[in-house]
Amino acid sequence: MAEAGQKVMEIVSVPQAIEWQAQHAERNGAPGTARIVRALLALEDSQAATARRITQWQGLSLRDAMPLRIAGGIHNLLLTGDEPRLEDVYAGRMTDQGQVDALVRETVETFDARLMPWLDGPPQTNEAGRSASIMAGLLWLAGRVRPSFELLEIGASAGINTMMGRYRYDLGGVSVGPSGSRMRIAPEWHGASPPDNALSIVDARGSDIAPVDLTDPAQALRLKSYVWPEARARMARIDAAIALAERFPPELARQDAGDFVTEALARPQAEGTTRVLFHSIMWQYLPEATQAGIEAAMTEAGSQATEDRPLAWVSLETNRETFAHELHVRYWPGGEEPVHLANAHPHGEWVEWLR
Repeated sequence: MAEAGQKVMEIVSVPQAIEWQAQHAERNGAPGTARIVRALLALEDSQAATARRITQWQGLSLRDAMPLRIAGGIHNLLLTGDEPRLEDVYAGRMTDQGQVDALVRETVETFDARLMPWLDGPPQTNEAGRSASIMAGLLWLAGRVRPSFELLEIGASAGINTMMGRYRYDLGGVSVGPSGSRMRIAPEWHGASPPDNALSIVDARGSDIAPVDLTDPAQALRLKSYVWPEARARMARIDAAIALAERFPPELARQDAGDFVTEALARPQAEGTTRVLFHSIMWQYLPEATQAGIEAAMTEAGSQATEDRPLAWVSLETNRETFAHELHVRYWPGGEEPVHLANAHPHGEWVEWLR
């Protein structure tokens, strides 16, 4: 299993990466998106600049999420109303792959200049459902450190998960968060319930090198473009997050993750508060030097943590050997080694509690 997962991450062949991504979409209930992605295979002889860039992609196209980058751009054409014929594919009315191939090719060639920039960076899939795992980790953590949390999120994108303190959760029968919240998150739960510990979130800040402003309709629409159209519940969660941000936007810094962590750790920490670094499905996009810098900064800060001013690290990230999305928690003093608490669906549909 580990060997197979590693081989997947190291896919260099563009056709193999496209086919893998299409199969992944199919397995996760998005057959229309799968057909759109698979249609990229039919662009090999297209003269469109976007098509050439896709077919001649350099590097690990799957790790770069190249197929998902362009899939977001194509979905955006439907959301803006510029290519309404795509609705037939996503809605399952056009299922013949040859017809989809022809439509996608025509779309890429017609909107060449508009689609090209979508290949410049990885997709920003800011998904509130992932915060269910983070919250479960905080519930577990609340039984081991001060249960008053100062949250620091890296790779925050639009800050949807930075706002997790405003959401209502049902985690295997354990309820947490304000009961009147319009954002309600209740993943399918497997295994025992997380501990029903009391906690409070006293502060929450995030950072991203290119943060998305949820109160800007154009930026919010771009974020929606990366959501598979079949995932209606995810769309509803983004709409709920937008409404919350319009009332009180999340605090986000336009900053490199490593610099944000270093500066945040250097700030005075309130007595009786646990400082928590957290992130979800973003670590793979960080340069190795940045990853190493954050590890070193957290280890150093952890060595100075006290019972009155603890430090913790909560992450939901992809295991590159098994492709499982794993929730890990570390804390200082006392729990320096990562604890594997749960596995979860990448979009928060289910959580498997392991403790």
